[in-house]
Order: sequence, then C-alpha cells, then structure tokens
Amino acid sequence: MKPLTVFLGRLLGLFTLITSFWLLTERQNTLSTIPALLGDRPAMVIFAIIALAGGLAIILAHNIWSGGVLPILVTLIGWVMLIRGVLFLFLPPEATLGILAAMQFERLFYIYLTIPFVLGLYLSYLAFTAHSRRE
Repeated sequence: MKPLTVFLGRLLGLFTLITSFWLLTERQNTLSTIPALLGDRPAMVIFAIIALAGGLAIILAHNIWSGGVLPILVTLIGWVMLIRGVLFLFLPPEATLGILAAMQFERLFYIYLTIPFVLGLYLSYLAFTAHSRRE
C-alpha cells in the first residue's frame, strides 16, 4: 500500500471522525450553524474554495480506483470534496438552503451524521491497520 494512501486515509478518517462526532454532540449548535453557513454567500465561497482545493489535491495525487477498499475510499472522498466544492461555488444560497430543507436535515439529523461518523471509524481503522494487514 502506498504511503500516500495510508496518510490520506488516516487524515480523512480522523478528520471525519472528529468533526462528525462534534456535530453529533452539539446538535442544537449544528442545526443553527449549518443553515446560517449555507445562507452566507461569502462564507460559502471560502468553504467551497477549501473543498475544491482539497478535492483537487487528493484527485491529482491519488486518483486510484483499485488495490482495495482504502485507496478507493480515499479517491472517492476526493471526488466528493471536489464536486461539493464546485456545487457550493456555483449554487446560490437559496438553492443550498432548499436542498437542506428537502433533505429534512433536522428530522434525520442523527442518520445524516452517523453515516460520516461510521465512515470515519472505518477509514481510520483501515488506514491505521494497513501496514499490519499487508505483512
């Protein structure tokens, strides 16, 4: 397994795990912050540019679609980041808020945040045990 794959798996896994756990434990703050962020165009432009840069960096350095679950997940997350960055860059705040409302984010809060939490756990596990599984 490439060292870059392991590094990105650890980075993305821990980042996803920590942020989704925080969002899960701060339900009320999350439910007020996310719509406020999506409705704030300057903040969304900054967020979009960061997501776009991160997604492009992962895709350009690690566009690997074979070799096991870990490299594929890392690449898939890079593509999701890139697509999300582009969408947030071009969609007006009304559209992003409309999507959030259509998702019924408040009602399905724990489902939407448990998914990235479990993904973060799984990605971290794969990345931190990658060398021991190979040998």
